Amino acid sequence: MARRSGVSARMLRHYESLGLVRPTGRSEAGYREYSGEDIQRIFHIESLRSLGLSLREVGRALDDPAFTPAELVEDLIRETRERIARETELLTRLRRIGAAEPADWEDVLRTVALLQALGSESAGKRQRAALSSALSSAGETPVEALVEAALRESDPNVAGALRWALARSGEGALAPLAEGLASTVAKVRKRAVQSIAEIPDDAATALLRDALTNPDVVVRRYAALALAARGVADGVPTLIEMIVDGVNDTDAADALGALAGDEDRAEQIAGRLVGRLPRGAAGAPARLRVTQALADIPGPTTTRALAELSHDDDRAVALTAAYILKLRGDT
Repeated sequence: MARRSGVSARMLRHYESLGLVRPTGRSEAGYREYSGEDIQRIFHIESLRSLGLSLREVGRALDDPAFTPAELVEDLIRETRERIARETELLTRLRRIGAAEPADWEDVLRTVALLQALGSESAGKRQRAALSSALSSAGETPVEALVEAALRESDPNVAGALRWALARSGEGALAPLAEGLASTVAKVRKRAVQSIAEIPDDAATALLRDALTNPDVVVRRYAALALAARGVADGVPTLIEMIVDGVNDTDAADALGALAGDEDRAEQIAGRLVGRLPRGAAGAPARLRVTQALADIPGPTTTRALAELSHDDDRAVALTAAYILKLRGDT
């Protein structure tokens, strides 16, 4: 029977002791005799065990007429998913430890302690772990762990410490952060672009340029501000859009002013701003924001625009334009 079923004689005896299998009878020599139905039942037992059922659950499934498999299968699905999640988490942790290239068990334990601290429920512990990783030698901290922590962190103080740590870690953080830009979760995309913005190298700048075409408008806005801080004018259209829409318009205006140090670029920025001046009473708030943004843009295009705006039908716009002209000495 063991040879035919592939189930060891020891396991067959165990099944019998549990009442799962009952041999049809015994031979004159005392050997157990199994019928075709017994063999089929053994195969059923093995099939159910392969799904992860315990022997007790197998017995219920085979002998209880009221047993409904649907509920048990759902439980098995849930337990399997939980097990996969635990195993995946373990695999991720092992990969991070391996990425740190530990020289000895002390290195391993130090990395494990860091990973546990980054996952702590205490914001203080997470912040101390981030600061500690930032001050450690290059290669001692698994960068992927820092990225994952930064992308899920909601506490602003901890998030700032994590971004600082990532900025010190170098280009190794950029690939996983780029994946964060494509996340289906808006908060993750925002945290990814904020982290990239604080990494001061050409590869990060290239990523920020790419982020200007991201479907997420929040990502585009952060990328434009970060690029302007680096003296890169690619995000000017987005910055102007922010001013017109009244979203972080003060920061956007400051960024445009910083980019307007070059005469030709200043004229281009002024031309774009003037081209976005909305008309009518409904557009007065946006005209006022554009007028205020023109204050830091030198050049004749700005002067002509302000002169025209000083006669605007909206009193606030007209007074603001006139005041800016006076400050510039263009009156």
